Amino acid sequence: MRILQIIDSLDVGGAEKMAVNYANSLAEKVEFSGLITTRKEGYLKVQLQPNVGYLFLNRKRMVDVSAILKLRRYCKSNKIAYLQPHGFSYFTALLLKLVYPKVKIVWHDHYGLSEFLSKRKLLFLKLASFFFHGIIAVNFNLKKWAVKRLHCQNVIYLPNYTTIDNSVKKETILKGHEGKRVLCLANLRHQKNHFMLLEVAEKMKNIHPDWTFHLVGNDLNDEYSRKIKQIIEEKHLTQNVFIYGTKNDTLHIIEQSDITVLTSNSEGLPVALIEYGLLSKPTITTNVGEIPLIITNSVNGYVVPIKDSEAFFQKLLTLVNDEALRMKMGQNLNATIKEQNSEEAVLQQYMNWIVNL
Repeated sequence: MRILQIIDSLDVGGAEKMAVNYANSLAEKVEFSGLITTRKEGYLKVQLQPNVGYLFLNRKRMVDVSAILKLRRYCKSNKIAYLQPHGFSYFTALLLKLVYPKVKIVWHDHYGLSEFLSKRKLLFLKLASFFFHGIIAVNFNLKKWAVKRLHCQNVIYLPNYTTIDNSVKKETILKGHEGKRVLCLANLRHQKNHFMLLEVAEKMKNIHPDWTFHLVGNDLNDEYSRKIKQIIEEKHLTQNVFIYGTKNDTLHIIEQSDITVLTSNSEGLPVALIEYGLLSKPTITTNVGEIPLIITNSVNGYVVPIKDSEAFFQKLLTLVNDEALRMKMGQNLNATIKEQNSEEAVLQQYMNWIVNL
């Protein structure tokens, strides 16, 4: 079996991380595993294992004939049988299908706004789905939506997973006091609702000013980002909340944290949550997407309603005041992740499914 992952960039993000994970994992299981990035390289490139084939297309426009022909040559040379485009990169796979029809497309859907699927642009995707041999959905809502709205019946739900890569250089040192750090691993986007976290940070400052909050994720320096930084200044939180931007050594960053959080208004199954659990961190999240399937409230973490900053703060305060509880919840989340979201379990389902397409 010869499989090629396709992703538009290798910036740090959930879909991008999963493209790298699949490429690396499959390299140990199939005859050929490769990854193509179409538009932009990024931090995640260094996480590709040496036995993974790699090509950067350097696509300049939506329909870039030279890039597609370059991809066709690569696929012919490596006898690629399956393309696994992630997210919007299905468009590149579709263009390749027109000039290299023997390849099978398995689309990997990572749509993050799974609570708002009714607003999703559908027309072109619906037409493209005639050419899909299979669809992988990262949560149940996406699977139900694909079966109902797209022209492909080979749809499977496969949860995200992650692995520990010890080859990534440990560079980032979190600010603040050791043993008193709260981490939010999420790109600075409206969907992630960092504003609620700032409300929580302001309340925490009044009770435990030595606890600090650390925001790690892609910073576009757009209006959303500027508003976050403005609030930090206005609320005098510059010694309590720190922004780091994109970082490659995320597991090293998680290791330095004591409590991990997500305050999103919408999610599928965030890779960050799996990484939190993999490193046994006590976690508080909002009640969105597939998160309640992972976190059982008050057992292996806390789940609170979206936009409820007071409830979020109270749960955080509970963990801050109880180190033993932090350790217990972190261990429980780790056990859940190992059982439900391990690389071995997900890859076994994947292999059993794809061989029958």
